[in-house]
Amino acid sequence: MSRTVGDYVLQRLREWDVEYLFGYPGDGINGIITALGRADDRPQFVQARHEEMAAFEAVGYAKFSGRPGVCVATSGPGAIHLLNGLYDAKLDHVPVVAIVGQTARSAMGGNYQQEVDLLSLFKDVASAYVQMATVPAQLPNLIDRAMRIAVAERAPTCVIIPSDLQEEPYEPPAHAFKNVPSSAPGHIQPVTRAPDAAVARAAEVLNAGSKVAILVGQGARSAAEEVMEVAELTGAGVAKALLGKDVLPDDLPYVTGSIGLLGTRPSYELMRDCDTLLIVGSNFPYSQFLPEFGQARGVQIDIDARLIGMRYPTEVNLVGDAAETLRALIPRLRRKDDRSWRETIEKNVARSWAVIERQAHVEADPINPMLLFWELSSRLPDNAIVTADSGSAANWYARDLKFRAGVRGSLSGTLATMGAGVPYAIGAKFAHPDRPAIAFAGDGAMQMNGLAELITIKRYCSEWNDQRLIVAVLHNNDLNQVTWELRAMGGAPKFEESQVLPEVSYAAFARSIGLEGIEVDKPDGIGPAWEQALAADRPVLLDVRCDPDIPPIPPHADFEQLKDAAEAIIKGDPDAAGIVRKGIKTKAQELFTRNKT
Repeated sequence: MSRTVGDYVLQRLREWDVEYLFGYPGDGINGIITALGRADDRPQFVQARHEEMAAFEAVGYAKFSGRPGVCVATSGPGAIHLLNGLYDAKLDHVPVVAIVGQTARSAMGGNYQQEVDLLSLFKDVASAYVQMATVPAQLPNLIDRAMRIAVAERAPTCVIIPSDLQEEPYEPPAHAFKNVPSSAPGHIQPVTRAPDAAVARAAEVLNAGSKVAILVGQGARSAAEEVMEVAELTGAGVAKALLGKDVLPDDLPYVTGSIGLLGTRPSYELMRDCDTLLIVGSNFPYSQFLPEFGQARGVQIDIDARLIGMRYPTEVNLVGDAAETLRALIPRLRRKDDRSWRETIEKNVARSWAVIERQAHVEADPINPMLLFWELSSRLPDNAIVTADSGSAANWYARDLKFRAGVRGSLSGTLATMGAGVPYAIGAKFAHPDRPAIAFAGDGAMQMNGLAELITIKRYCSEWNDQRLIVAVLHNNDLNQVTWELRAMGGAPKFEESQVLPEVSYAAFARSIGLEGIEVDKPDGIGPAWEQALAADRPVLLDVRCDPDIPPIPPHADFEQLKDAAEAIIKGDPDAAGIVRKGIKTKAQELFTRNKT
C-alpha cells in the first residue's frame, strides 16, 4: 500500500518530535486515525472526553513542557469544540497546533453534513497561521509552517485537511513552478537582545530610582537568576503577575506575591509607593494596580514588541529575550547602599504571610477554603506541578499557596475560562510523567467537565511513572466567584436560581471509576488528607466541604469598602449574616497582625 497523506502527516509530526496528539475521533479525521493504526500509535493519540478538553490538555502540555502541544479534531462540531481551548492558548501566548478535518473536497460548498467554513471559523483564534490543504504537494510545508509559527509567535496555529485528501497517496512538492518546498524540522528559538544604547538608558533609569519595584510575568521564567540579581542590586521588591507565579519562589523575603484583584497587600503597597518600575515578560492588564501615571519611571523588557508600552507609560522599552537583556543590563547597575526600601518590603511580606495564616484559620462552616491551600504549602513536593481552575480557587491559588523553587504552576490567565484546571494537569502529566500534579477546581468546574476528565485520568494514569494526580474540589454547591462578583461589583444579593449547584459526591464518583476518593468535612482533616493523597500510589480526588461565605477580599479593600459591600448584601442576600461576620473577621486579621509586629 502506498503512503497516504495521513501517513505523511504523522511522519512529519514525528520528525518534529511530537509525542502526543490530544483529541477525539470522528469521520472527518478517519484518514489520520487509520494512519495512526499503521504507525503503532506514534505520536500517541490521547483520547479526551471532549475536544475542548483535548485543546486544554494540549495547552497544559505546552505550558509545562515548553514545547508545542498538538490537538486533533474532526470536521464541523469537533472543530468548533476546540475553539475555547485554542483561545486560551492565544490569550496566554502558548504554542499549540490544531490538526482539523474537513468534509470531502467534492462536497465542499454544497451545504453538506458537518460542513463548516473552517477557514473563517479559525481565522481569529489562529490568526498567526491557518491554512487548508487541497493537494498532497502542499505538505510538508503546511505542517512545518504551522509548527514554526506556533513556536515563533507563541500562538495557536491550524492546518485543515479534508477527509478525502487524508487518504490520497502522498506526493511531495516538486522542483517546479508554484510548488512550495520545506526544510528539515527544527525548533527555531531566536535569542534577541535589546541594543546597547537602549540598555544603557534603562540602567540610568534604574540607577536613579530609590524605590524600585519589579513586576515579572511568564516571560521571565527563563530569567529567574537574572531577575534575582537585579533585585539584589537595586534593592527592589518583586511582584508576580498571575502567569508568573512560578517564576520566583515565595520564600524569598522580597517577593511580594501575586498582583491585582487576586494579589497580596505587599504587592499593592509595592506599586503604590515605588518611584521606579521594571516590567519583565509580563502583559499584566490592570493598570489600576500599577503605580499612578507619572509617579514612577518605567522600563519594560519583552520579547514581543507588540506588547511593549501598552500597560504603563514606560520611559525605556527593551525588545529582547529577558535573560539575555538582563545579562546585558546587570553590569551597568550600581548596588544601592540604602536598603531601607528593601527592609520595608521584607517587613510587609513577612506580615502578609502572618496575615494569610491567620485568615486561613478563621472559623468557617465547615471548612475555610484558604485552609486547603495553606495546609498544602508546607507539604508541597519540590517538583510538584500545580494547576487551578478559574473561579474562587484562583484567588486562593494566587494569594495563599506558597511556591518553593522548582514548583511549577499555571491556570487560564487571560481568558480565565472555567474548566481548564483538570485537563491542564493531565497535559502536565504527559509532559512530566515523573512529577506529581495537583489541580484545584471549584465544584462548578467539576460539574462542567472535570468529572468526565477523571475518566481520562483513570485511563492513562498507568502510563505515568509517578501516578499522583490530585484533584482538590472546593465543594460548596455555589458558583462562588460569580456570586461574590454580583455582591461586590453589582451591589446585588445572591440570586440562588443561577448560583446554587446540585449536590454531587465527587469522591464517590472517583471511587466508582477506580480512583481514590477522600471526603473532608472538618478543618483538622485537611492536613492528614493532603498527606494521604501525596503518599498514594494512584490519582486521588479530595472532596473538600468549603464554606462559600469566606470572601475573596482584594488587597486594597479597607473596612469602609467592606461596609459598603455589606450594606448591599444585607438588602436581601440569603447568606447575609454569615458573609458579613466572616468577612469582617477575615479582614480584621490584618489589623491584629499589624498590631503584633
